[in-house]
Amino acid sequence: MKLATLNNGTRDGLLVVVSKDLTRCTEATRIAPTLQAALDDWATVGPKLAVLAESLEHDAVPTMRFHEHLTLSPLPRAFQWADGSAYVNHVELVRKARGAEMPASFWTDPLMYQGGSDAFLSPRAPILMGDEAWGIDMEGEVAVVVDDVPMGASVDEARDAIRLVMLVNDVSLRGLIPAELGKGFGFFQSKPSSAFSPVAVTPDELGDAWDGGKVHLALCVDLNGKPFGRANAGVDMTFDFPTLIAHAAKTRPLSAGAIIGSGTVSNKLDGGPGKPVDAGGVGYSCIAEIRMIETIEAGEATTPFMRFGDTVRIEMRDEAGHSIFGAIDQTVEKYEH
Repeated sequence: MKLATLNNGTRDGLLVVVSKDLTRCTEATRIAPTLQAALDDWATVGPKLAVLAESLEHDAVPTMRFHEHLTLSPLPRAFQWADGSAYVNHVELVRKARGAEMPASFWTDPLMYQGGSDAFLSPRAPILMGDEAWGIDMEGEVAVVVDDVPMGASVDEARDAIRLVMLVNDVSLRGLIPAELGKGFGFFQSKPSSAFSPVAVTPDELGDAWDGGKVHLALCVDLNGKPFGRANAGVDMTFDFPTLIAHAAKTRPLSAGAIIGSGTVSNKLDGGPGKPVDAGGVGYSCIAEIRMIETIEAGEATTPFMRFGDTVRIEMRDEAGHSIFGAIDQTVEKYEH
């Protein structure tokens, strides 16, 4: 089942069920007005939405053309957005670039930060920033949406709570991060609003690519229309989603609709840093990573962060080449207050 939220002028949008080929949709308002409302009572609402999705595939309900540019993020706002760093290769490179050793615990205890969830960007909305000097970067990620998760949930309980999967552009301001982390109190200004894919899907839509905890497909990241990243989200993922969810729920419950992110998808190459796509590698899901490798190999970074007018596109395709979630497609623009 594929679900989306159309922009109808309200804060939380209009819930629709989307066809498997992303061409048509049907309103779900008689079942649930919003995706959050559906998640609040998923045991009852989920099966009804599944029936509607089946009816949509058989043209047994009224439909309308589905336009990705008319969507909000599936959850335009959420009670919780917690982003992990499941691809430890990415973390290792960040620390190595600045000459810092990586504690052994990073391989056994996930990193996670709590992001702003009150105002997500639409998947086709511009990334508005006040200053290029802030070091504007994209981060291509996968995320899951969960049902209620009790405090202290086991990994198996966490796995059973996964309801939806979607993609993320977790925008980062690299120029602001060092000073914020230097205060010893985590991210805030350096982590502005994120954008999610036009469509969120139930795990069964991924078929064999979903193993219960990881998505074994390439995350396609294009920068200014050129392939930048093709890392496989199921490779080098040290902590799978059930592990990340259980980590987040160690000392607090998670409410239905909470979003847990994977962190930047990152693959090694023959045990070492990856290579750009045009050099035969799978590339990168953020600019910071190629800059880290440039620093390690040449002593300085040469690839610039995003500038006004730059574009980023994030998408995932199935083995037949069909888009699963639709595409996040954004342009960096100057913010005028």
